[in-house]
Amino acid sequence: MTQARPMLRVEDARLSFGGVHAVDGVSLSVARGSITGLIGPNGAGKSSLFNVIAGRYRPQSGRVLLDGEDVTGLPPHKLFAKGLSRTFQIPAEFGQLTVRENLMVVPGRQSGERLWNAWFGRNRVRGEEAEIGHRADEVLAFLRLSHVAGELASRLSGGQKKLLELGRTLMAEPKAVLLDEIGAGVNKTLLAELTENIRRLNRERGITFFLIEHDMELIGRLCHHVVCMAEGRTLVEGTAEAVKSDARVLDAYLGGGRAAA
Repeated sequence: MTQARPMLRVEDARLSFGGVHAVDGVSLSVARGSITGLIGPNGAGKSSLFNVIAGRYRPQSGRVLLDGEDVTGLPPHKLFAKGLSRTFQIPAEFGQLTVRENLMVVPGRQSGERLWNAWFGRNRVRGEEAEIGHRADEVLAFLRLSHVAGELASRLSGGQKKLLELGRTLMAEPKAVLLDEIGAGVNKTLLAELTENIRRLNRERGITFFLIEHDMELIGRLCHHVVCMAEGRTLVEGTAEAVKSDARVLDAYLGGGRAAA
């Protein structure tokens, strides 16, 4: 029986800043339809690896493959169009737009963005906006944010902003989503909602998730597979329980890391 092609594959990726090896020959796979965790002490290189995968930095060597396609060094907007989305530890919402408007601006190549269509293709623009608005309402309902649809995004709590970030990724109908510290600054009630939404999206829509997280309890509840990095390299991978109890992981956390995060 042939093994399914991974959704994400990193091959011998290297990235240095001023002689510091932030990513030092990393190779790993994120299985299609999985929720995979990335852990490691501060300075392990986790964020630098995410930046390589997401197209913010081009690695000095190595490759990144998305669904079997070599996407190494493609800019974020092109990766977004190919089905790779990313959220950040600190949400970057459009504060002066409503929650619903934040979702509606996500889909690209909207007819209303072209001046000609705004003048002479108004029916088409209205129809498209109605369709996008309907999709935004579905996402809001899924995330239980319908009650704040008309609120300015700047007025949301930290946890609600993270739910909104997840909602924005859904508007793009992604194949894979990179999540950066979903638990940071989120109260337990909203974190439980966020976690359950990720599980549902993974289970019902088959979205692949790759997430950085420091909360090992959350990693254990959520992730099918876990990769631990230290000093820019992959140290060990396996189930959350196996990784958590590995002596090399304990040593890495106690000793810290030297590379830039």
